[in-house]
Formats: sequence, structure tokens, C-alpha cells
Amino acid sequence: MPLVSLDQTITLALSVSDRHASARWYEDMLGFEVLYHADAAGWSELQTKTPGVVMGLGEHTKPAPGNCVPVFGIADLDGARATLEQAGVAFDGATDVVEGMVKTATFFDPDGNALMLAEDLTGGAA
Repeated sequence: MPLVSLDQTITLALSVSDRHASARWYEDMLGFEVLYHADAAGWSELQTKTPGVVMGLGEHTKPAPGNCVPVFGIADLDGARATLEQAGVAFDGATDVVEGMVKTATFFDPDGNALMLAEDLTGGAA
């Protein structure tokens, strides 16, 4: 039995230099649909063609090419983080909170690959 219970959503988070331009590219090239642009947070999300899987675009001045961080939705991030930390899982700093939007925490697998947990704070689905 797993230590934490994920929900049925996955966000594939990418680092990009221009979220709006990248979103247009994903729309035009792959038929993804923009769900929203959160300009104050430097974040955009697009619905992929796969139910429960969205593409998240994080804007950075110097994005790392070839990066992808799977973001797993979870109902109780704080509880899951505590459970994983007790099991020896390493996290990358403190939990980030964008009030009224999302709470996130980045952690690493045994090979150092970054993964993220995200708790929806909007009152909707994660």
C-alpha cells in the first residue's frame, strides 16, 4: 500500500521563456486548449488530449531545456509531505503557497529526478 494517496490528475510542468507564446505553440501544433494564464504567478495551464493530464508552463528568464517535472494532484499536501519525509524522501525547500490557487512541494526520487505534489486551493479539482 502506498504511503500517500494521489488523485487522478497529472500536470507536466515545463520551464519556458514566454508562456503565452509557448501556449500558442501547443495550441497550434498539438491542439491543446489553454485553461488559464495566471500572470501574477508566472504560470499557465493547458488541457492535453488526455483526461486528467494538463501541461503547466512556468515562465523563467533562462529555462532549462529538456526539463519536465510531473506534478501529482493530492488532497492533503502537508500530511503527504510529512509522511514522505518520515520515510526519508528529500524535498527541495519549503512548501510554496499561492493563496487561493495552489500549494506545491517539490521532492526527489532516488536518482534525483524532481517530482511535485500540488494541492488545489481554489475549491475545485486539483
